[in-house]
Order: sequence, then C-alpha cells, then structure tokens
Amino acid sequence: MCSCDGRLVRRAIVAAMLTCGIATSASGDGPRLGRPLTPEEVAPLDIDVAPDGLGLPAGSATAVDGVDTYVQKCASCHGLRGQGAATGPALVGGLGSLGTKSPRQTVGSYWPYATIVFDYVRRAMPYDRPMSLTDDETYGVTAYILWLNGIVGRDQVMDANTLPAVRMPNREGFVDAWSARPRP
Repeated sequence: MCSCDGRLVRRAIVAAMLTCGIATSASGDGPRLGRPLTPEEVAPLDIDVAPDGLGLPAGSATAVDGVDTYVQKCASCHGLRGQGAATGPALVGGLGSLGTKSPRQTVGSYWPYATIVFDYVRRAMPYDRPMSLTDDETYGVTAYILWLNGIVGRDQVMDANTLPAVRMPNREGFVDAWSARPRP
C-alpha cells in the first residue's frame, strides 16, 4: 500500500504531462512519426469512387456472375440472401422503414448511390480480407446485392457506365452536397 497523498500524485502526473506537452509543442517539426508515403505507395490506396462514378475501374459483371463470390466471401456474415447474420448486418429489406420507430438501414432502404456500394465493397470487404476482390468480383457482388434488393435485373451488366445510372430508392433522402463541390 502506498502512503502517498492522492493529491500529490495527481499534481505530479499533471506536471509531467504539461512538461511533455510543452516540449513537444516547442519542437515545431511535430513528433516525426513515420515518413511520407511515396506516390507508388499511395496509388493502391487511392481507389475512391464518387457518386457520379468518377473513379470506377474497368470491369463488369451481373448479379448471376456475382452469386458465387457472394456465397463464398460474403454470406457467412450477411446471410445467403443478404438478410444479415450474427456477424454482419442485413443488406436487404427495410424499404419504407426509415421514417418509422424501427428504421432498417440496408443497401436497398438507405444508401443513396449504387456507386457507394461498389466503393465500400471494394475497400472494406470481405471483413477479414479487405481490398482482396478483383474489380469484376466487386461489380458482381454489387450487382447481386442490388438484385437482392430488386433494384437491378439479374442479367443487367454493371460497369463504369451502367452503375452510376442505377437509381437507388433513397436517392432523394440525402442533401446533395456533392454537385456543389469543385471537380478535379
């Protein structure tokens, strides 16, 4: 057991923290952690896709093409038909529920742009291996999820031209801040 006065210990901790903070802020160069990435290191990570499709890669697939990839790499978390499972949220359903006491935010009920589905799947899925799907697999999984929601046909090709044209059910549910932005 320590017989120290608690106030004394707290004062010593605060003094040490202030000393460290003053020393760090006085350096001016920052903490010098890491190093800047090279353009070559940034390129594989620079894969964002805009709502209008800017940034979509070459490739294409249909919902039929995407079934196998979805079953192998997505269904264990999201269920065979996108209904959700213990480890992942539902991707399907909830249409018309957003204004109720029990809203269900799914791809079909909430997401305003189909391109965002592609972007998210490409960057973050599968959960245990993000950025591991090919572009064709990503188009296929996206098409399959959209088909499960009744948004596209099962044989409708999704690619850099057709995906931005998909009209999502909640397109008007968001304020359009995108079109007011300056374009690169």
